[in-house]
Amino acid sequence: MGFKCGIIGLPNVGKSTLFNALTETAAAQAANYPFCTIEPNVGDVAVPDPRLTVLARLAQSAQIVPTRLTFVDIAGLVRGASKGEGLGNQFLAAIREVDAVAHVVRCFEGADVTHVEGRIDPIADIETVETELMLADLESLERRAEALEKKAKSGDKEALGTRDLIRRALALLRAGRPARALERKPEEEKLLRGLGLLTALPVLYVCNVDEGAAGTGNVFSRRVAERARSEGAGCVVISAKIESEIALMPAAERGDYLAAVGLAEAGLDRLIRAGYALLRLVTFFTAGPKETRAWTVPAGTRAPQAAGIIHSDFERGFIRAETIAYEDYVACGGEAGAREAGKLRLEGKDYVVADGDVMHFRFAT
Repeated sequence: MGFKCGIIGLPNVGKSTLFNALTETAAAQAANYPFCTIEPNVGDVAVPDPRLTVLARLAQSAQIVPTRLTFVDIAGLVRGASKGEGLGNQFLAAIREVDAVAHVVRCFEGADVTHVEGRIDPIADIETVETELMLADLESLERRAEALEKKAKSGDKEALGTRDLIRRALALLRAGRPARALERKPEEEKLLRGLGLLTALPVLYVCNVDEGAAGTGNVFSRRVAERARSEGAGCVVISAKIESEIALMPAAERGDYLAAVGLAEAGLDRLIRAGYALLRLVTFFTAGPKETRAWTVPAGTRAPQAAGIIHSDFERGFIRAETIAYEDYVACGGEAGAREAGKLRLEGKDYVVADGDVMHFRFAT
């Protein structure tokens, strides 16, 4: 699995420019006016992972199949979106369909791009968007709470647990804090996800800076980074303009261009790594003559469930997983060398998949 990341923010902060660059398409119109994106645009991109090339060379694979990441470009929110302002209702509904949000924040100056509120203040922008999301969550929970009270009074255990969670979430939201800050037990995670709260989604702040600040950031991005640290959110600095230029270049020329502007890698790579860390995802590999493929699962996934990502039959008939750590696979020159060196492990149903594992699943038909 990959994950679905919604790109949100105020109008004219660079969301669609970033989306176009990341997906290397012109599917989303990037224009200097609000609401140029009316319907959410969806784009799949390959997750870059240099380990794939190394594994494919050692396994003499005919092809490489990376895992995929889905970006959803969601139109700009404005003050009053929770009450339907600026097409707010359909935009808020689109956010509920994603696993995490990349909140693009304007961290550049320039009169040629109009700011919807007439000023450059990334923290105020973040608070405008977050307030609208919290108001939408409040309205949603208040409606649910009324109906749930009757069910809880009947002694329904699930209703009692949900009622308690909603009460705590409402208290937090009324205090001006997002639902993701809610202290909860591991067994409450599923209940919280089921509530579909916008502010419960993990957040990655994407600071859109001008070209000169792409490598070092600026005073605006540093303020956003400080806020991200205080709330346990992710934060990356990207120049959407640079990313859009890279997207139009032949792959062979991108390295030289990045070096010329003082960057070691493209913004997409940083964004994906930050997103993976945010959602606690890990990658395992399968490698053979036919193909080397990357697979993504949540951290903590056990071997049978990882096998099920490949095919449901693998999970149902799981026997064991032949597992080699990526470093051992490379150091030993491939599977045969790792087996000979005693680095191939036979793992059972309780094995928790580690990032970089090269796996071959044995199963009964």
